[in-house]
Amino acid sequence: MMIIDLRNDVPAFRSAIRDWIAQTLPRDWALVADRGTEDENVAYQRWWFGELAKQGLSVPHWPSAYGGVDLDISGQMIVADEMARAGSPMLNVYIVTLNHLPGTLIPCGTDEQRARYLPPASRGAVWCQGFSEPGAGSDLASLRCRAVRDGDHYVINGQKIWSSMSRFAEHCILLVRTDPDSVKHAGISFLIMDMDTPGLEVRPIEQIDGQADFSELFLTDVRVPVANLVGAENDGWRVAQATLASERGVLAFEAGERRRHLMEDYYREASASKAAWLEDDELRRQFMTVLADMQASRRLIRDLLHDHENGEPHATTAMASARIKLFQTTLIQKLGDLVARIEGLEGHIRQPFHSQRRLVGMFDYINSFSWTISGGTNEIMRNLIAERGLGLPRG
Repeated sequence: MMIIDLRNDVPAFRSAIRDWIAQTLPRDWALVADRGTEDENVAYQRWWFGELAKQGLSVPHWPSAYGGVDLDISGQMIVADEMARAGSPMLNVYIVTLNHLPGTLIPCGTDEQRARYLPPASRGAVWCQGFSEPGAGSDLASLRCRAVRDGDHYVINGQKIWSSMSRFAEHCILLVRTDPDSVKHAGISFLIMDMDTPGLEVRPIEQIDGQADFSELFLTDVRVPVANLVGAENDGWRVAQATLASERGVLAFEAGERRRHLMEDYYREASASKAAWLEDDELRRQFMTVLADMQASRRLIRDLLHDHENGEPHATTAMASARIKLFQTTLIQKLGDLVARIEGLEGHIRQPFHSQRRLVGMFDYINSFSWTISGGTNEIMRNLIAERGLGLPRG
């Protein structure tokens, strides 16, 4: 019997997940991850994904026809809650695989595409995303990467940027311009590209924290089969909306729960060691303010997921998602800034530059700015809320 077989008995399901994590995950894994390189960290994620797959927990939200188990949102929240509570490895390399890929292929792909790509992804194939370009980030519809039909293939030339984890990926979901003469939203197509295709060059982008989560993709006469077209030619913008709609949800829930445990652990450790910052009234006040905001963020996410499960209209949940994204990313910046000031220079030198088990002052603060850009900039979220939520005029 797999853990997932207990899904209808909530207490037993939750208990089984908790016990399995304790038995399967090495106690020192986080220490190893802190000391390791990015490549070693990704190798650990691949191993953990494989262990989850054995229990039906790697892609539980996917339909059973494609390797999932049709787990409802409440069940997904239990899995995410227990992973966050245990501080299990975060599956950053699988973000596109877990969310964007099924969110695109299940509603928009062909039967052949779903059968070819989804089962291997459920077993650990890594996917990346080729959407943003220099000059086409927030205004994604301005993209210029060109695809020209040549018989049974598209020949692609152009550049993509900020492609997360693409140097580890086997496949890429790619937006290209197939009709340069039409209005910009109408001339875009959505393709699947294998990452070993000749003419594709992946150049990692070293970030300010020393890591290289993102890469640039340079495409020179890259040939992609027409069979890899998702949706109709020049209808890629509609397909991309399905992709982007899958970015938030349970993923944000798990991130929020992890942040909760990190903050609570941080305060417990400070209390046990009688940390000097606890004697500072202003720092204590700021910490408790961020803690209260974090709890509010958790409540907003839970409400959004329950609304989605109860069939609330998409427009309603989309507005809630935008508000949560705006609130949560601002909260991450406040938390990083506060911990950086609490830790001071000594803390920056003492701690590793990244960690899955503790808050890391300056590096968390530096990284926090990426959250206000990825998944739609906070400026775009404010416009969306103002125009579609509040009915305010443009400009």
